[in-house]
Amino acid sequence: MSNLSHSVPPVTRGEPAAKKQSLSLGVSLFLIFFVGALSYGAGFFNSELKSATGLGRDDLDLSSVQETYAAAAKNFDGDIDRAKLIEGANRGLVDALGDDYTVFMNSKESQEYTDALEGNHGSGVGIEVGLRNGTPTVLRVLKDNPAERAGIQSGDTLVAVNGENVADKSVQEAVSKILGEAETTVKLTVNRQGEEKEFTMTREVINDPSAYGEIKDGVGVMTISRFDTNTGDLARAVARDFKDKNVKAVVLDLRGNGGGYVTAAQDVAGIWLNNELVVSERRNGRSMDELKTGKNTLLEGVPTVVVVNKSSASASEIVAGALRDHGAAKLLGETTFGKGSVQKMVNLSYGAMLKVTIARWYTPAGVNISETGIKPDVEVERTAEDLNASRDPQLDAALKLVLNRDA
Repeated sequence: MSNLSHSVPPVTRGEPAAKKQSLSLGVSLFLIFFVGALSYGAGFFNSELKSATGLGRDDLDLSSVQETYAAAAKNFDGDIDRAKLIEGANRGLVDALGDDYTVFMNSKESQEYTDALEGNHGSGVGIEVGLRNGTPTVLRVLKDNPAERAGIQSGDTLVAVNGENVADKSVQEAVSKILGEAETTVKLTVNRQGEEKEFTMTREVINDPSAYGEIKDGVGVMTISRFDTNTGDLARAVARDFKDKNVKAVVLDLRGNGGGYVTAAQDVAGIWLNNELVVSERRNGRSMDELKTGKNTLLEGVPTVVVVNKSSASASEIVAGALRDHGAAKLLGETTFGKGSVQKMVNLSYGAMLKVTIARWYTPAGVNISETGIKPDVEVERTAEDLNASRDPQLDAALKLVLNRDA
């Protein structure tokens, strides 16, 4: 599924659930030629080097790499791009740590990552697109965006963008044609129940809040798509609206949410939990930090069901685990992704960024969910056939369960 505001993965001090690309170690070692001046912390390497090298205990002796480079440069038949070699060297160095969530990002990638985590996805019309029956289809129309104002509806299938056929294209290809510079126009041709309709819109910077809500049959449904710096405030505003309207129960939808900031997870859990442990962080088995909620709950005691799926990861799992461990909610859906580590973002002096695993996190019950994920109390699958037919048996089951929680 793709989002014209592109949905993200990410716990920084938490991160994304997406895994990094691998680089051949053999190639990596060849590439590590110009980093002799760089030092790396003892958390990564513990080199026993002789004082004669002039290197400290925590430095790397890269003389062999320089030798390899010198031999390659002398004999290689072709041009050598030193900037690319330096970048490749950094990637290979980090890749050799062998941790899927410790990632080197160049300046462009780090900016894209930060933008994705904060929901800054450029300019478009504000629709979420996914493949249904082999055709790019509008799954959700984002509020306060051009598509909503123009009349685009969920379920519309994309036929053409600016007259160019996209009905048989991938989601990524269709989305790339819709995105563009702000203040430029784009024409979408869609099929709605057998009738073709055309809509011309002016692209805008996409407004895609990370948390939003609606009320179905007296039940508040809160959806959180990622955990960014605004999520806590947005979720609290939704919860306050639910409380003012005296909802009977709440469904918290965390499906497809790849994570974000652990502090945002702490804020969201505090909507239900009063001064309770949300997550503990441990390094080498030793407790490093414990995060608790505040005392300003809004939905404490309100019957709640959390809906999760295989793409619910990281900060999503922290919230789901905390609410269940404290008896504040039941979980429904599918076993979650299983990301139980915490990452720290380190800005490097040359514009790049290192996302590095610093600890493992544990639920209030003392469970680390790495690899295993969190198994829901009630398992309900949403199949490809359900998606194609716009059915949502998970949400339907959650609404029934939350209204009969004590039955």
